[in-house]
Amino acid sequence: MPRILIVEDEDIIRSAVRKMLTHAGYDVTDAGSVEEAEEHDLGSFDLIISDLRLPGAPGTEMIRRAPATPVLIMTSYASLRSAVDSMKLGAVEYIAKPFDHDEMLASVAAILARKSTLAAADDSCAVTAKTTHQAADSDPASLMFGQCEPMQRVFTLIRKVAPTETTVLIQGESGTGKELAARALHLLSPRAAAPLISVNCAAIPESLIESELFGHEKGAFTGAVSARTGLIEAANGGSLFLDEIGELPAEAQARLLRVLQEGEIRKVGSTQSIKVNVRMLAATHRNLKAMTRTGEFREDLFYRLNVMQVRIPPLRDRQGDILILARRFLKRQGAKMGKPDLQFSADAMRTIERHRWPGNVRELENAIERATILCDSELITPALLDLNGDGDSEYIPETLVAGNNEQAHVQGVGSQGDLSLEDYFQHFVLENQDRMSETELAQKLGISRKSLWERRQRLGIPRKKTSGS
Repeated sequence: MPRILIVEDEDIIRSAVRKMLTHAGYDVTDAGSVEEAEEHDLGSFDLIISDLRLPGAPGTEMIRRAPATPVLIMTSYASLRSAVDSMKLGAVEYIAKPFDHDEMLASVAAILARKSTLAAADDSCAVTAKTTHQAADSDPASLMFGQCEPMQRVFTLIRKVAPTETTVLIQGESGTGKELAARALHLLSPRAAAPLISVNCAAIPESLIESELFGHEKGAFTGAVSARTGLIEAANGGSLFLDEIGELPAEAQARLLRVLQEGEIRKVGSTQSIKVNVRMLAATHRNLKAMTRTGEFREDLFYRLNVMQVRIPPLRDRQGDILILARRFLKRQGAKMGKPDLQFSADAMRTIERHRWPGNVRELENAIERATILCDSELITPALLDLNGDGDSEYIPETLVAGNNEQAHVQGVGSQGDLSLEDYFQHFVLENQDRMSETELAQKLGISRKSLWERRQRLGIPRKKTSGS
């Protein structure tokens, strides 16, 4: 049984990660700081998962103090640049908070598999070849579930494309698992031993996207007090996954085209180019071809990206998988929350099968997590799933709704009880986006920045250009 050490100073996060990994079958130990971690034999662990910001020494210090053990760094978006620095210091991978259950487990499984592969290599010259062969024996189904024919076609395509250097465009609705597909493509490739850097283009402010991707020189702009390595350079030798690439501004699109054509980048404020060897994986829920006709997306970049397409089907087109997925999520959530005997009622199963799932797999998992929390018996009912008839259910905590009744009256739309959840979201965002950053809006709504962006897109609520985040 692989041994994992968690180094995290926040009790709630440390406990949640420990329970998640324990239920996944790992032997888990935890500590609240680097100093506390050193009370254990660091060399006895197969993996160390450490928060970047800790009291006392930072999490990256674990890289130096446990040189033979891979270190996975946890970081928030605000510390994304520090995460790149962590990779340069020797962190095997980083994962951004907030992360979901599948994302963490996939990262852990990939790192441990990679460690096992490297340990089995006869010598350093054989490492790349053995990593490739080892990855070829694995299956994308280990990261993504799917027994239906559409998903089996996806798995077959991933197996064929992954070992090549071909650029891949992953298309699918929000919540279908595009990032998991990108991870499978990377792990089955000859680059599996190198980093996979994932970037959500929609979550980074337009004013910072070029600096984040390409890096910048000291003094390149106001606030650039030191030179920074960009995410593309951090992915050198590995893979770069650009999620929601349709949101890239025009200037960044032009720079990215140069990476694909010439294999080089130029930092913001620099006159010198840097050669990079990166495999490009991109994803979008938008129609890039249509965007080229309106001038929103460069046609030459589209054709560079669209060498090979992997289309992830929406959950509503995976009828054979829906109930199986629901049961898997229920078993997982029940184990996490100490409710292992939970089952769906017959009506709940019919409700799950009939629902349209506009939020796809992510919506299904969230609905079951919510039902598991609220359930006081051993039976999950339709009421606990809280799926309304139009197939567009979303959840906002009652405490948040109650705390904003006054705001609703100011808007002139009556009490919160008269609002649908979509109406509530739309009114709240429109009323507050002039005085709140995107981060503050997301926090108030109890969702991630990415979810906030996705709901803006779905409801047609434009983001204020003056927003500072």
